[in-house]
Amino acid sequence: MKHLLFLCVANSARSQMAEAIARSLAPDGVAVYSAGSQPDRVNPYAVRALAEIGLDASGHHSKGVDDVPLDLIDAVVTLCAEEVCPTFPRSVPRQDWGLPDPAGADGSDKERLAAFRKVRDELRRRIDALFTS
Repeated sequence: MKHLLFLCVANSARSQMAEAIARSLAPDGVAVYSAGSQPDRVNPYAVRALAEIGLDASGHHSKGVDDVPLDLIDAVVTLCAEEVCPTFPRSVPRQDWGLPDPAGADGSDKERLAAFRKVRDELRRRIDALFTS
């Protein structure tokens, strides 16, 4: 795996956090991307949750699938749970990590941030396992 893509719908929360975490953990020579089928904007709670673990995503922006080098991607991780995840246009190894979208969390600021932290921590656990296996 040299070019890994995290794929979801809006590229605003889960895939943005996955991209930032994976870039911090990826072995040398592994490029990491994220994209969505309907890009929106990076959720500020994702930026806050990443900052808590020392990752700066303040300059990130949501990208569509056509914004990444599709011909180089050799592995895809989809992150959709309750929505229909986009398909990737080529046959490459794919893992489906159906994680809930923390952007859909209701409640107070503290409760919403807690939803992002939960997904962030699960992503970090899974990405660490992905790179160490």
